[in-house]
Amino acid sequence: MNQQITLKSRPEGRPDENNFEFQELEDPQIKNGEILLKTEYISVDPYLRGRMRDEKSYIEPFKVGEPLESMIVAKVTASQNSDFPEDTYVIGMLNWKKEQVHTGKDLKKIDPSLAPVSAYLGVLGLTGLTAYIALDKIGQLKEGETLLVSGAAGAVGSVVGQIGKIKGCRVIGIAGSDEKIEHITSSFNLDGGINYKTTSDMKKAIKEHCPNGVDVYFDNVGGQILDAALQNINKHARIINCGAISIYNSTEVPMGPRPEGILIKKSALMQGFLIRNHTEDYNSAISQLAEWLKAGKLKYDETVVEGFENTPKAFIDLFDGKNTGKMLVKV
Repeated sequence: MNQQITLKSRPEGRPDENNFEFQELEDPQIKNGEILLKTEYISVDPYLRGRMRDEKSYIEPFKVGEPLESMIVAKVTASQNSDFPEDTYVIGMLNWKKEQVHTGKDLKKIDPSLAPVSAYLGVLGLTGLTAYIALDKIGQLKEGETLLVSGAAGAVGSVVGQIGKIKGCRVIGIAGSDEKIEHITSSFNLDGGINYKTTSDMKKAIKEHCPNGVDVYFDNVGGQILDAALQNINKHARIINCGAISIYNSTEVPMGPRPEGILIKKSALMQGFLIRNHTEDYNSAISQLAEWLKAGKLKYDETVVEGFENTPKAFIDLFDGKNTGKMLVKV
């Protein structure tokens, strides 16, 4: 039997597996112009937590009782659409279902000979694109500058750090374990790292690792780490607000230091980034990322959880930092 995962209830604070429901479905049948997709890999991402709230945002919230969705790599197993022959691999925003019928609209074909298909959800997907385009549009890295990145062992952050090194910057990463710090410095050649879970004074730690100040801060976590980073920025610094996982499960708006005084004093730019606003840059960015990947200048990590039934748990594990690199579910 086919299966789908729906949103059973909206989480209050941290999600748990009771917020999800598995439902049995009849095997789908296709009609003229349609294709049958078998899910291969599901991307689970922190931003999905925001879609579980019943509030207006840049993307529609999930509806209770309906399937969740995210970026998925799928294989065409039956086709009555000449644009998508059988055995074609595609990527797109799809429902959390083992199999589903689709018209092919808004799906993109991917080339498994260029990289493993899972990479199109990570380094060659929206996470890699986010790192590349945000640094290009907002970061505007210059050789010799200091780049600080939080979530540095995660899907976006790990690519950010490597691009910084390619661009000739000094790069310091923030992550949540000594093992992750060792990994980003040894495997990705970052110049240093800070374990925020064992650091009592983040402001001081950043100053010690960035003695010349921070020129670009790529923020994936928000909260107190953002506060500490702002205390160390240079004149004309650029702060990229890409994610705020530290506060996604908050039930009230957390209060913190006011940033405006620092931004004024340092003539600094602080700007939010959404990858969906830059679709016209996707192709050129993917070409550059693929070129670096082929040349061995760019590496990537994946944390792959086996089994469709473990999709909710894989998503929840993001909030405990149990992933290194991109978190995926292999169906």
